[in-house]
Amino acid sequence: MAKPFFRLQKFLRRTQFLLFFLTAAYLMTGSLLLLQRARVALPQGPRAPGPLQTLPVAAVALGVGLLDSRALHGPRVSPELLLGVDMLQSPLTRPRPGPRWLRSRNSELRQLRRRWFHHFMSDSQGPPALGPEAPRPAIHSRGTYVGCFSDDGHERTLKGAVFYDLRKMTVSHCQDACAERSYVYAGLEAGAECYCGNRLPATSVGLEECSHECKGEKGSVCGAVDRLSVYRVDELQPGSRKRRTATYRGCFRLPENMTHAFPSSLIQANVTVETCSGFCSQKEFPLAILRGWECYCAYPTPQFNLRDAMDSSLCGQDPEAQRLAEYCEVYQTPVQDTRCTDRRFLPNKSKVFVALSSFPGAGNTWARHLIEHATGFYTGSYYFDGTLYNKGFKGEKDHWRSRRTICVKTHESGRREIEMFDSAILLIRNPYRSLVAEFNRKCAGHLGYAADRNWKSKEWPDFVNSYASWWSSHVLDWLKYGKRLLVVHYEELRRSLVPTLREMVAFLNVSVSEERLLCVENNKEGSFRRRGRRSHDPEPFTPEMKDLINGYIRTVDKALRDHNWTGLPREYVPR
Repeated sequence: MAKPFFRLQKFLRRTQFLLFFLTAAYLMTGSLLLLQRARVALPQGPRAPGPLQTLPVAAVALGVGLLDSRALHGPRVSPELLLGVDMLQSPLTRPRPGPRWLRSRNSELRQLRRRWFHHFMSDSQGPPALGPEAPRPAIHSRGTYVGCFSDDGHERTLKGAVFYDLRKMTVSHCQDACAERSYVYAGLEAGAECYCGNRLPATSVGLEECSHECKGEKGSVCGAVDRLSVYRVDELQPGSRKRRTATYRGCFRLPENMTHAFPSSLIQANVTVETCSGFCSQKEFPLAILRGWECYCAYPTPQFNLRDAMDSSLCGQDPEAQRLAEYCEVYQTPVQDTRCTDRRFLPNKSKVFVALSSFPGAGNTWARHLIEHATGFYTGSYYFDGTLYNKGFKGEKDHWRSRRTICVKTHESGRREIEMFDSAILLIRNPYRSLVAEFNRKCAGHLGYAADRNWKSKEWPDFVNSYASWWSSHVLDWLKYGKRLLVVHYEELRRSLVPTLREMVAFLNVSVSEERLLCVENNKEGSFRRRGRRSHDPEPFTPEMKDLINGYIRTVDKALRDHNWTGLPREYVPR
């Protein structure tokens, strides 16, 4: 018994000694290799200047694609833009203060890794990059890089279409979106934000102030905080979506004071819809008006609000007769009405905590779009939806209790969740429409439609049985526990947008001009609503489902009347 035990003890001693020896050898070998590499990578004597150092800075920028040659020789280039180019330097040309021995060991190792990486990249990809500290404008973009511009004023530099993409923003992605909407310039900010417009300020800032990389394109510059990297958009790339065209709005009577109502005009023979729309788009007007050979550009105003359309036959005359008549054809241009696109967070924390409450699928996101553009303030959310943030709902990323937003989206019900808010806008929609919309969202996202197999599966009946009761309990709970309510019906908001929205804005204690409300009406669809309805969709509700839902509708209708609100719209019941 003692002999096997002695052998085991001897084996363990040898193993322990062997492990100790191997560990010491590994550490010594690593130290020797590190010292050898440092000696090779950090020579003592001065180096001869590289090929990039012997060229002027502007030439270096042109050679590596930091600046398009057309931007230097173009008529719009500003002195500040050229000055910004002169301030750019390669990391190899930047003097390092102090002797080398003052540098820390960590600094030497960082320089060693950087130089090895750039040496490896230069062997495999051609000329060296400017370094990790200087992201450059995208060299593969089709537009000309104009420069870096400030965007920290009271009004945005580019006021047109806007969207965000926290993960995949690229220069080409932004340019395609702006070109599709007939804008001339595409501006990228803070690495993930895209803005469009047709006008730029006369002066720019230094190129080094645009230092953020694009979230989806490493090495390309996408502005910075309050800084725009602006590209001129020339044409759509192959394979991208087609450029939007003008949309016919109807035939309308001319206003009494045309000079005041139509700020810009173009009169030429054989003017076409495309010519007039292009002229007004370039000047960032949302409306193009045709009257014979005359083209006018305008915004919707109280004097010309596009609510009283006439018979289209009154505008179907020949151009000369139409010019003498009192009617005109109105077209919607691809550009946005920019009078209501500026939005920001509240300058001070709100004293009243307001909820925008609704059952899922009741149009909460669309209502947020209307409120943000009417008030000029972002709306928040009890949840975080990155898809909504990428579509421009910047308050989606803010904490829902920060009180920096004008109101907070929620689908919650129950006493505890409701009593956290001081007041609420309760948005109610026909449960049949809400259930279909929410089922589409669950199966195919915010803008998609559920497939036929989803409607025919057991998933749809189970969904109706559980969610129909939620539609009812949601309204009943808010009526019972809500401290101060404004009940808004989705259908009424669709039918009578401006009066209903004016009531909602007043409830939020914000004063809004009539022009801004008309701007919202002109941009009412936004970018987050399903377009139209699938014509081949069968009736998804069985007689049993209808009996269940109609019972909940009658319950909610009675509760609204008991709380001194008007009942549900007549179109809700019976179905």
